[in-house]
Amino acid sequence: MNSSITLKQLIIFAAVIGAIFLIGTLIMPWQLVKWGTISFIPGQTVTVYGEAKTEQKTQVAVFSAGVNVVNDNKDSAVAEVNSSVDKIIAAVKEFGIPDEDIKTQNISIYQGEEYYTEGGVQRSRQGQWRVNNTVEIKLRDVTRAGEFTDLLSENGANNIYGPNFTVDDTDNVDNALLTDAIADATEKAQTIAKSSNRKLGKILNVSEGGVSGNTYYAMESRMQGGGGGAPVEPGTQTVSKTVTVTFELR
Repeated sequence: MNSSITLKQLIIFAAVIGAIFLIGTLIMPWQLVKWGTISFIPGQTVTVYGEAKTEQKTQVAVFSAGVNVVNDNKDSAVAEVNSSVDKIIAAVKEFGIPDEDIKTQNISIYQGEEYYTEGGVQRSRQGQWRVNNTVEIKLRDVTRAGEFTDLLSENGANNIYGPNFTVDDTDNVDNALLTDAIADATEKAQTIAKSSNRKLGKILNVSEGGVSGNTYYAMESRMQGGGGGAPVEPGTQTVSKTVTVTFELR
């Protein structure tokens, strides 16, 4: 009996409290209440670019050696080109170039068109056959580039492009350049932080730019070899790394 009376009293008490709260919400002058605003302040950051570069001696000389033949007979032109290219490849291999550094770059066989005038009218007819075969060759001993140029011309190549000097393997250099580029970005960020009376915090994000380099070209097309080889200079290539780094500012 006592427990039922207590439960009833609790129900009545809760109803009274609810009624009071409801009445309060209705009569409260909410328009006079100053709630203020809630906002999220983003963290302060600074984003800078860092760069590092170095000069590397060129490691590879790339050549394009081609044979061009013009003949009235297609089969004769093709046979002549194939014979010359076979001779070039044999000489290149004897020079010490491995198979993996020799590849066919382009083959073309087409018949030209000749224009003539007959009876005051311009006409055209099929002309001579033009055949070309070009091979790309990588020379990894760049000090022999001049000697190699002469070798190509002496063995039938009548269309030589190169050497195109370049850096073949930059993996070790790239890792060092990335470290230096981040250090360069850090130094710049520290200057910015100091000038704005802030302190530089941790790195929040790093994105790598790309490798850029200046490749130097030297072209030779010598029909007759001379003692000592064609004059070429391998030179150097600029290898660089850039990064974009975002730092926290405190």
